[in-house]
Amino acid sequence: QYTWNRLPQGWKHSPTICHGLIHNTLEQGEAPEHLQYIDDIIVWGNTAEEVFEKGERVVQIFLMARFAINQNKVKGPAQEIRFLGIKWQDRRRQIPMDVINKISAMSPPTSKKETPAFLVVVGFWRMPISDYSLMVSPLYQVTRKKNDFKWGPEQQQALEQIKREIVHAVALGPVRAGQDVKNVLYTAAG
Repeated sequence: QYTWNRLPQGWKHSPTICHGLIHNTLEQGEAPEHLQYIDDIIVWGNTAEEVFEKGERVVQIFLMARFAINQNKVKGPAQEIRFLGIKWQDRRRQIPMDVINKISAMSPPTSKKETPAFLVVVGFWRMPISDYSLMVSPLYQVTRKKNDFKWGPEQQQALEQIKREIVHAVALGPVRAGQDVKNVLYTAAG
């Protein structure tokens, strides 16, 4: 009987399976506190030595479980990193400067199809923006099927306000995890 020794590329369940395997391996190996997204893992600590030791522990857990590790992708302790496209510095999550510049330079959408593309880009960075769904509401009006595309002053004002908010976004606080931390999920319809 034939069996896969690697997950098939492009199969829709591969990321979920990979995430689960890595999660279970780290849990069974009693890995130090970390964040994981599929095969990306981040550890943190108060000193470079502590971070190095935690990183080494994670690597050892994978090696003991017979995972292949690309050593070029293993990064050492740093004051500033990019993890999943997000800049982390001083234990805070920040919008990278290149993203801020890209969003600031975006011109107003000229069609119904361009508006959702803009909303996807800024929507990913909505976390530090309070009342985000209220701000973008005028932009969603021009994307509705029953409405014709008409870019008016209300849409332009919303676009400029979102850009200002992205530029002046405050870094989100430190990652907190553990038994004593109560995690609450907030969602914004819109």
